[in-house]
Amino acid sequence: MDERHKKILQRNRTNLVRDLDPSDLYDFLLEKGVFTQDMIEEIKGSGTRRDQARQLVRDLETRGSRAFPLFLQCLQETGQHRLAELLQTGGPTAAHLQPAPPTEAARPVLQPLPVSSPMDADKQRNDYGPICPIQKPNNTPTPERGDIKLPPRTRHDSIQNYKMDASPCGHCLIINNVEFEHESDLKNRIGSNIDCDKLERRFKALNFIVEVKQNLKQRQIKLALSALSKKDHSLYDCCVVIMLSHGTEVSHSRFPGAVYGVDGQCVPVQQVTNYLNGQHCPSLQSKPKLFFIQACGGDERDMGFEVSPDEVEPSIRGADDQTDAIPTSSSSDSLSMSDEMDARASLPTPSDILVSYSTFPGYVSWRDTHSGSWYVETLDRILEKNAETDDLVTMLMMVNNEVSQNSAKGLYKQMPGSFNFLRKLLYFQTQSSPKQISG
Repeated sequence: MDERHKKILQRNRTNLVRDLDPSDLYDFLLEKGVFTQDMIEEIKGSGTRRDQARQLVRDLETRGSRAFPLFLQCLQETGQHRLAELLQTGGPTAAHLQPAPPTEAARPVLQPLPVSSPMDADKQRNDYGPICPIQKPNNTPTPERGDIKLPPRTRHDSIQNYKMDASPCGHCLIINNVEFEHESDLKNRIGSNIDCDKLERRFKALNFIVEVKQNLKQRQIKLALSALSKKDHSLYDCCVVIMLSHGTEVSHSRFPGAVYGVDGQCVPVQQVTNYLNGQHCPSLQSKPKLFFIQACGGDERDMGFEVSPDEVEPSIRGADDQTDAIPTSSSSDSLSMSDEMDARASLPTPSDILVSYSTFPGYVSWRDTHSGSWYVETLDRILEKNAETDDLVTMLMMVNNEVSQNSAKGLYKQMPGSFNFLRKLLYFQTQSSPKQISG
């Protein structure tokens, strides 16, 4: 769609969402080839009349150059003359717009309009994108109708995507605890710097502002999270926190586990998520907040169970594999939440939060001293290969599958997992921004 037409739609979006009756338009838009049947079904499944109108307008902006005049014609044919007139007089260039000539009575074979470039489509669709899994459009001409291969339908016709087109996309804080104080009785985490470097590069490539903090004590971890929560995230679409440390199992009401500062004092994962929830960080309300935890959830070692050889491709890791396990904490002092006003024990419904753990709660997490942790190594590779086409939750299932097939010392297993409170699908940006920004 021409940029001037997009601006007219954007300028009148409020009136369109308030007054447009999408149900009257669907057959006409389909008949004229503005939308495909799958796109119509997706719009219908988006919710209320206002929700359908909002998505229809957003989707319209991604269609070809004739979409706008055809839309005006559909408005006139369905009696929505006020909206048609509003769009025709909606800007200096709009007064000269004329609807496309009416279709012939014979109604020839119809072809869908060509889509805009991938960058325009992603920018304009915002959080009302296509259902997953998708192949992003390319710049090749639209094929004849008989050759069109639409994406496979799924059961989730009404699921929408988070808006992820801000540049930069958001902040990413990495806390990498490697060297622990002697008094903590915790071993240094050799190989964690490899994990840190991989994730720093990966999230910069995903257009995040990355800040790395090394070897933080418990109090410093809280201060870093508090500082992140006090930033203005209103111009961004997402926030990421990555914790690389020793861990343990603690009591909890929502998110299990805790991560250690280099002083041997831990911060419960539930506290970590509290800093960025809707109550404590208003500028992140309704936006995805992602937490990746490379740490043990306890000190149990998973020895796995026997399955058919056809079900797995076992990978035996080296003798240098180490765990990030610490025995379950019983110290109430280390779990006190009364010293930080923005780290309360109770929190609102944790919507738009996903916590990805390197291991199942209660079990150890394995780390190779030469190549880094199993979890981070796999996560980095999956993001590199699949972020172009797959949503985050799908990619995390791929990580789960691959890591589950590893074996430490030919004996021990590991099973990552997630606590997912996201409300929509999340697709990362995969095209490099003009300038990558680091903190």
